[in-house]
Amino acid sequence: METPPTLSPRSPTPGATTARRRPSGEAPPLPRPVSTATRASGALLVLVAIVSVALGTVRGVRAITRADLAVLEALEGLRWDPLVEVAEVVVTLGSTTAFRVLAWTVLLVLLAVRRYQHLFATLALLLVVPLVAALIRESVGRMRPAGVEIVAGWDGYAHPSRPVGQLALVLTIATVVLAPHGLWRRRAAMVTAGVLVLVVAARLYTAVDHPSDVAASLALGVAAPVLALHLLTPEEAFPVTYRRGVRAHLDVGGRRGEAIRRAFASQLDVDVVDVVPFGLRGSAGSTPLRVATPSGALFAKLYAAVHLRSDRWYKLGRTVRYGRLEDERPFNSVRRLVQYEDHMLRLMRDAGVPTATPHGIVEITPEREYLLVTELIEGATHLTDGTVTDDVVDQALAVVRTMWDAGLAHRDIKPSNLLLADGKVRVIDVAFAEVRPSPWRQAVDLANMMLTLSLCVPPAQVYERATRAFTPDEIAEAFAATRAVTMPAQLRSMLREQEGDLVEELRRLAPPRQPVAIQRWTLRRVGLTFAALLGAVVAFALVLANLDLAGLL
Repeated sequence: METPPTLSPRSPTPGATTARRRPSGEAPPLPRPVSTATRASGALLVLVAIVSVALGTVRGVRAITRADLAVLEALEGLRWDPLVEVAEVVVTLGSTTAFRVLAWTVLLVLLAVRRYQHLFATLALLLVVPLVAALIRESVGRMRPAGVEIVAGWDGYAHPSRPVGQLALVLTIATVVLAPHGLWRRRAAMVTAGVLVLVVAARLYTAVDHPSDVAASLALGVAAPVLALHLLTPEEAFPVTYRRGVRAHLDVGGRRGEAIRRAFASQLDVDVVDVVPFGLRGSAGSTPLRVATPSGALFAKLYAAVHLRSDRWYKLGRTVRYGRLEDERPFNSVRRLVQYEDHMLRLMRDAGVPTATPHGIVEITPEREYLLVTELIEGATHLTDGTVTDDVVDQALAVVRTMWDAGLAHRDIKPSNLLLADGKVRVIDVAFAEVRPSPWRQAVDLANMMLTLSLCVPPAQVYERATRAFTPDEIAEAFAATRAVTMPAQLRSMLREQEGDLVEELRRLAPPRQPVAIQRWTLRRVGLTFAALLGAVVAFALVLANLDLAGLL
């Protein structure tokens, strides 16, 4: 009986990297550690809860009040009339009017710069945190300081301090969501801290609040937004920037750039010289990259949690608006999204579709960030930027025929996904591709390919060449199934820039055929539509009802 071969670990060679398995417990290339600020925020929120519970007990309220009054009595002995007048003015910075002005300013700025994730997170915080503070005030029911003279106006229960909490909340939110990370945010944080110190000092000097009241409100107003924004809008996925561009394009410098280099070395045994964005114009669902190596260049698409969320909302919107035009079920993780595209690339290649050769998947952060790596088609241009001859038209149409014969559909045929290199047509970006699609979906692929070609050569020429690979009835079916919604946004935009109506020109060349209906009413669509409408109505009603309670109206 033969002895089975044994495998031994690869021995590293000087000057070269060695692909290896990451041992259990070792950090990934780009870990997502819990920052000190996040830990401190969580601890402060726990402290607020402990103090609030303590104030609900006889011993607790006596001990805390004794310490509070000792501080206030000491400050009362230092009062000076001119300084009291200044303190009374500073106290107004925590007024409800100031809170409303600042809060609505932050919301309008976020709306203007179209940072919707920050906008919704900010709105939720502005509604929820004041309501939580109000519930604590009502449950604790703490009165204003006794035994010292209160020399400024006040309203309601004392703990936690409403003015200080509101001001801390809105200033902290503004610092995190409006100031870019780095120097500007540090400066904004210093200004925020300075304003809060002045207001707190003024309120204690005038004995409006106990020290424990302002401490709890500061902890709640600062810690809650820091913790929530870290979880809902992490900086690496939703950076604060005022540069114009597609939100899906992530920064690949700094920690992420170093992580990409380490990941390529350890997972693919590839040394990376440089990583730069590449071909951003036609990409809205990932961050395309050119990865330079000592032996050449590779192409990579960076997928992150932000792209997964976008995919979910996009597919939900499509299903509600048009029915199940195609497979609109969202992916449940970034890993599955990347696995699917890598799988489709290999299916396309095996079926004979000229596409980019896949080289594998690189993990940056488990379940959050991955790279899909393929060959970089050097010297390629977009089809619409190259010289399109009859042979090129035939190759492009043959791509559709090959997919039809293999039971595949690309579902995103547009100029930026068709490359021309050395006179050869290559199709890329198969993230939306489908196995065993409906005949309607395949027909739409043909129409979109012919429309893309018609941007380069006369429609009559495209139709004539198409009849060599497809029957006139198949072409007629393709344009009977075509609507604006079935075309990718880039193709639709470029068609609008043309003098004539290319869709109608090609439709007239084909035999007449009744339009193919695309509205598909199913129980799932009815349920999703009803749930979306109901959710929107309930959310709108809750927002309106809580705006006044939160002090925004």
